[in-house]
Amino acid sequence: MLIAHLSDPHLRAKGALYQGLVDSNAMFDLALDTLLALRPTPDLVVIGGDLVDGGTEAEYETVRTALQRLDQPVFVIPGNHDDRETFRRCLRDLVRLPDEGPLHFDTHAQWPVRVIGFDVTVPGQHYGEITEASLAWLEQRLTERPDQPTMLLMHQPPVDSGIGFIDTYKCFGGDRLAALVGRHDNVERVLCGHIHRFMQIGFGGRQLMTAPSTTTAIALKLEEDASPASFVEPPAFLLHHWRKGGGLATHWVPVGRFPGPLPFF
Repeated sequence: MLIAHLSDPHLRAKGALYQGLVDSNAMFDLALDTLLALRPTPDLVVIGGDLVDGGTEAEYETVRTALQRLDQPVFVIPGNHDDRETFRRCLRDLVRLPDEGPLHFDTHAQWPVRVIGFDVTVPGQHYGEITEASLAWLEQRLTERPDQPTMLLMHQPPVDSGIGFIDTYKCFGGDRLAALVGRHDNVERVLCGHIHRFMQIGFGGRQLMTAPSTTTAIALKLEEDASPASFVEPPAFLLHHWRKGGGLATHWVPVGRFPGPLPFF
């Protein structure tokens, strides 16, 4: 089973640029080109939040146009730049969304690996938060299928990255989530976005990974007093590969067109 995991495309209305400088729409289209060229093609696609930059209907129309290129089932969660109700209203006939409340999702038993989308966004805020209600919902989901390998998809990571200016807006309540994850052996990965970089760290006895953005990368500034900044680094996404008896491998996939294939290895 192959799961393509994209994050933080920050799509804009047609013709508009991200931050007035970067063509995030074209970069997302190139990411989809790269995804569609994979062989074999992924079984499903998940997008880990910040689908758009300003939460407007015009931006979600860009999302709709882009996602119609994909034949695979697509599952999405919002990020802090999304507007939950506009997201729900504009995308509900294209992707699977609940009728009310947080925009969690659950792929259930349709594939060998289950993906649970865990919406930790706080409307109107940039940080995330794990509430008692959301934690109870997640525990019930994880208890339903204790033997099925499961990945948990969030937007804001519940840990510090070391980049102080983005850690201010992490997901709070991570200690409670780590305890829950540690009680459920079926959890293979905790997947996040938000920091626009790839990062891997232990969490609740499991691996937590953040996906790179398909647009700009937040600067890797680890000084305590570093000023916020971003770079237009090579974009990428993650590809999670499940093999029975072989476990789960995660590949970092650069976006773009590169020389090759060359007749050596």
